[in-house]
Amino acid sequence: MLGAVFLLLACQMAGEAVARVLALPVPGPVLGMVLLFVLLAARGAAMPAFRRDELGHLNGVSGTLLANFSLMFLPAGVGIIQQGHVLADNWLGLVVAIVVSSLVSLAVTGWVFLAVSRMLAR
Repeated sequence: MLGAVFLLLACQMAGEAVARVLALPVPGPVLGMVLLFVLLAARGAAMPAFRRDELGHLNGVSGTLLANFSLMFLPAGVGIIQQGHVLADNWLGLVVAIVVSSLVSLAVTGWVFLAVSRMLAR
């Protein structure tokens, strides 16, 4: 289990290092997830010592982290409560931004779905 925690943290640290060294506009943890995906995808050839029981530990550790993921939002919630006056002063702009970005996201998602479904129908 300690190996699985180490693997997750090592991938996150490597992603953070790559993002900072190359000055990429992508968050380090996202690059770390990509690195973890690549490592897991290549585990048969690139990581022969990565046994099935270690994958089980990784699955268990990841499940535990995801089960408690809501705790990660507590600091953000406290920040929102502390900055309530800023939200009250800018509520109209925030509402417009949320509604417009949601509609744009829906439209783009629908367009991508239609484009992919047409491509697969050929």
